[in-house]
Amino acid sequence: MTRRQTPLPPDPMIRSLVRSQLASRRMSRRHLMAGAGAAGLLGALTACGTGGTTTTDDGPAEDLSEETMELFWANWSLYLDYDGDSGSYPTLDRFQEETGISVTYAEDIDGNESYYGTIQNQLRQGQNFGQDLITFTDWMAGRVIAAGQVRELDHGNIPHLENLLPGLQDVGFDPERRHSITWQSGMTGLAWNREAVPDGVHTVTDLLTNPDLRGRVVVLDEWRDTMSLIMLDQGADITSFDAADFESALEVLEEGISSGQIRQVRGNAYMEDLVSGDALAVMGWSGDITQLNLEEGDRWDFALPEAGGTLWSDNLLIPNGAEHKSNAERLMNFYLDPEIAAEVAAYVNFVCPVQGAQEAMEAIDPELAEDPLIFPTEEMQENLHIIRGMDTDEEAEFTDMFQAVIGN
Repeated sequence: MTRRQTPLPPDPMIRSLVRSQLASRRMSRRHLMAGAGAAGLLGALTACGTGGTTTTDDGPAEDLSEETMELFWANWSLYLDYDGDSGSYPTLDRFQEETGISVTYAEDIDGNESYYGTIQNQLRQGQNFGQDLITFTDWMAGRVIAAGQVRELDHGNIPHLENLLPGLQDVGFDPERRHSITWQSGMTGLAWNREAVPDGVHTVTDLLTNPDLRGRVVVLDEWRDTMSLIMLDQGADITSFDAADFESALEVLEEGISSGQIRQVRGNAYMEDLVSGDALAVMGWSGDITQLNLEEGDRWDFALPEAGGTLWSDNLLIPNGAEHKSNAERLMNFYLDPEIAAEVAAYVNFVCPVQGAQEAMEAIDPELAEDPLIFPTEEMQENLHIIRGMDTDEEAEFTDMFQAVIGN
């Protein structure tokens, strides 16, 4: 195929497209990934992966990238720039035109645990289950990396890897990014109605003790986020916390619930509480607040607590049974290009993990280029923390403890 030379569409065209598409989507992908509970962790998951018989008992599958210029990618829904008029993904079209690689893109992932359940048997046996590239959140990415179920990357095929934000280039679950790259990121922090709470909410202690907020506070039912913010507020290091730190934070949460300070522990529905006014202040996700302000008027502020907030990411990985490893690495490299990353960020509105994308965003939407919820300032980046990895037993134990306190 010929290499595409057409520049990005003019600013007004993209702005109109982005606004109309964002206005039509109310369901946050972050909520979907937060749905795994103790039952999901402890239950026996039945695999029903699609196709594939390639065995890798003697090592990873043979790379057929040169023989078959194709690629199969499983991602979350609403997580790639989309043109509703043409029913296509503009940046993905560009990749295919530039490389000649045909990509089959599937919005197959609606939860880390649920998707893992459909492919776990093939992953364990190193079989091809029909996808060359999968997209998992940090903790699940860490699980499959630790289990040796994904390929080690050839960084020579990903020269743009150096474009990752510094804090994402070397992470605990994947040192030196030997097996994964960041797709998109997000922040967990505090959000509030700026008219009703003019002084803002600056600490988790404020959120959970301010009498003016009594009964109007909502916290997240994703324990990694809620408990991380409380542990940080208590001075714990979430990159190395222990059971005592967790239990201490759990006592604070339990007090907030029993005292009536916390109205509810909610998933993505906390946005409905903000819109209705039932909640004046919340623990929330940065992408949600960007979306709410766009759709409902600029009514809410978001900030990281003084003690710090959390940074979470979704990551691209290549399963051992994948038959198009080099093609997958070329796609990884493509999306680490600042101009491409900016176009994706203009649609998804999560934290862009690519250095240089903020400058590229100026040509797409100068307003988005100045949004710290998409491009965190250096000060914000220094105040973001990534929760440590856990084995399955420890994760299940913490999940059970959290669910018991919130009444589930």
